[in-house]
This record gives sequence, C-alpha cells and structure tokens, in this order.
Amino acid sequence: MSLASDRLLRRLEWQVVRKLDGRLQGANRTVWHGAGIDFTDLRTYTPEDDVRHIDWNVTARMDETFVRQYTEERDLTAWLVLDRSASMRGGGGPGKDAVLGDLAICLARLLSQNGNRVGAVFYDNHFQRVVEPKTGRTQALRIAHELDRSDAGPARGTTTDLAAMLRTVATAARRRSLVFVLSDFIGEAGWERALGQLAHRHEVVVVRLVDPAELELPDVGLVLVEDAETGEQILVDTSDPLLRRRLAAEVAARESALTEAMRQARVTAHRVTTDSDLLRALVEMVQDSHRRRP
Repeated sequence: MSLASDRLLRRLEWQVVRKLDGRLQGANRTVWHGAGIDFTDLRTYTPEDDVRHIDWNVTARMDETFVRQYTEERDLTAWLVLDRSASMRGGGGPGKDAVLGDLAICLARLLSQNGNRVGAVFYDNHFQRVVEPKTGRTQALRIAHELDRSDAGPARGTTTDLAAMLRTVATAARRRSLVFVLSDFIGEAGWERALGQLAHRHEVVVVRLVDPAELELPDVGLVLVEDAETGEQILVDTSDPLLRRRLAAEVAARESALTEAMRQARVTAHRVTTDSDLLRALVEMVQDSHRRRP
C-alpha cells in the first residue's frame, strides 16, 4: 500500500470518522446495521410496516393482515460502487472524483469496523475492478490504494454505461448486502431497470455527486464548454438570459426525473454537492438510515 493512501486514510479517520462515530454510534455495534434475512415470527400489520413484509398466505387464512418479522444479521456485508468515469473528473474546486474518494474511504472505514465486510467495484466503460469484501482497517487502506491507482482517468469517447455498472455489483454481491452507489448518474439512459433489480435483492443507498455548476450555470460570459464523457466542445454565452432560463428548466426536469426513478426503484437517495461538508453529509445519511428502519 502506498504512503499517500495511508496518509489520506489517517487524515480522514481523524477529521471525519472519529467525529461521526462519536456522535452517532452510541450503544450500536456500528452506525449501519446488518440486512436482516432470518424469519423469526409473525405479527399483525401496522401502518408503519413495510408492505413487502406482508405474508399474504397467512393473511388470506386468518382474514387479518400479518407481517413477517426478521432477525438482523450479526454482521454486515457492504459494497461500494464507485463511478470512475470521465464526467466525475470535470468542474473546478475539489471535483466530484475527489469527493467520491473521501466518501468512499470514510464509508469503508466506518463499515469495516466490528467485523463487517466491505467490498468495492471500480467502474468505467474501459475498466472494471472488483475488490472482494474483507474486514478491518487494511481493507479501507486497500480501497484507498485502488482509488489512487485508478486516478489517471479513462479514455473519452463514449458515455458511461450505468446499467452495466449496476449489473457488475449485482453479479459480484453473492449474498444480501448493503450497496452504496457513488456516481453522478451522467451516462447512457436506461439504467432504471438495473437499479430496481439491484434494490430488489439488496438494500441500496444512492449517493449522487453533483458539481454546483451543474445545477446553476454561473454567469461568466463566453466560455468553451466540453462534454467530459465524449470530449465534444461548444461555445456558450452564459450571460444569455434565454439560455439560462432554458438550462434551468432542463435541470429542474432532470432532477425531477432522477428523484422519481430513485423512488420507483425503492432506493434511499442522497445528493451531495462538491462544496458540501463531508461530516454533515455522512451524519444525514446515517440519521436517514435509522429513520427508515422499522
């Protein structure tokens, strides 16, 4: 493992992981819980229950709605799906790829505590790398090292096949897992079905990384805009009010479509901008996870 990877992990452990662990863990073994799969009992349905846990055979016989209760697994297998495509490297400031790296390392360290296993999928159209799930700090360090290895960036020319990225982790995850998908979701259309299929078997958390300039075009006059995925360039007058209104409408439509796609796939979705506070973003993820649990 490289010295740079070790320094990065130590910095994030000190600045983020320890603070988050201290604020949220309390009496729990870990800030995230295992995905329960062992059936233990039946009880009557309440409005707060997940309808997917209804036992329809028992309900039909008893003329009353019953849900299955499950015992949570003692440990957890988690996967980090990391989008390493060209669009993740665009923009100014820290960049989406840098935020992805910090988030991935923090998640790996948090999740790998107390015997939990963490694996990772590094994906771009031109390369895919799978790190099998293991436990401990060494696994977080390996993921940091792999992030550093894939930092050169892939060749351009094609948009990211997001459906293939999701199918890659679906194939790699042989047992029910907690799957974090870290991506900007810029790529080929038609990934919604693959996301829904992944969420049918696993608990899926989407972390969509966004550059603020993708949400609101800065008024900086004439600029040469380049598509990070294909390399196509176009000259744009960012001060043109008609252009700004049209782009704002397109952004609103895109955000609405993404929100609806995540809702239909029944995944937990978070949007993290490149200027977000990393600790606060992680706190919100964990708190949201606790709120959603029955």
